[in-house]
Amino acid sequence: MKKKKCCILFNQPLEGALADELDVLEQAEHIEENLEKLGISVYTRGISANFMNEVAELAAEKPDFVFNLVESINNKGELNYFVPALLNMYSIPYSGNPLEALFITTSKALSAKILRENNIPTPLTILPSRPDLLKPGCRYIVKPIWEDGSLGITADSVFDFTPDHVERLKGLDDSHWIIQDYIDGREFNISVIGGKSGPEVMPIAEMVFHNFSPDMPRIVDFKAKWIEDSFEYENTIREFPGDNLDPLLAGKINELALSCWKVFGLRGYARVDMRIDENSCPYVIEVNANPCLSPDSGFMAATRKAGMPVTTVLTRILEDINY
Repeated sequence: MKKKKCCILFNQPLEGALADELDVLEQAEHIEENLEKLGISVYTRGISANFMNEVAELAAEKPDFVFNLVESINNKGELNYFVPALLNMYSIPYSGNPLEALFITTSKALSAKILRENNIPTPLTILPSRPDLLKPGCRYIVKPIWEDGSLGITADSVFDFTPDHVERLKGLDDSHWIIQDYIDGREFNISVIGGKSGPEVMPIAEMVFHNFSPDMPRIVDFKAKWIEDSFEYENTIREFPGDNLDPLLAGKINELALSCWKVFGLRGYARVDMRIDENSCPYVIEVNANPCLSPDSGFMAATRKAGMPVTTVLTRILEDINY
């Protein structure tokens, strides 16, 4: 029986790339190793600013499918949807989420709008050009619209609004930044995997902020994710509360994660991030349609907690490919 041929596509890191961009190389190596264990013939290709020609060359090679790990192009998240668009054009099947889901969820502004339209609780979202909608004394967080991996998010992203902030916000344009209500509470990451039997929620992970002083916002910012010798990195810990999590809250979280899967037309795998307010009400703060798949990632940690080997994870993802 002829082996299936797979090309792993990943965003080629730029010269001098930081840890968040270089992480995709570890993902590609991890996926290649485990796809080969499934008897699949695998090769890799980096995608750069020359992506039009690169995907055209790929089409000429006629792989049976692509494992799509492209998170950005030239380190710009807003360009990531071009790759699945081209794969669609060449009728090349690919893993993970479809073009539409990637585009919508990459835009935090657009995904927030769709969440609200579907009655899924999410923080109020305001554009920087409308500071008149911000209430003095209320706490907000500024986020880049198109980036993931906490790129552009620091402790200073959280602020208590005063009229003095109006001048600061003038430097932010509506096409690249949003302002959201800051939900001051617990944070959970919910990994969901697809497959023949439909989506399945993995064990719920909580990001726990140890030793944070009262004046430090409890958020997973860039330092917490990528700067290994920082206080934030060493003290932001992923835990799996399991049976210690209130069953009613766990039920709400799982229900919302599956609602997001349905509303956004997700496929293969995804991660839904939520914050829980003082009344134990969950709010969806992000739907990540291309979460990291490196061995130490949140998604892989959740599947390990579920007792799922990497080869099983990949098999489930491949079952969801639209051939």
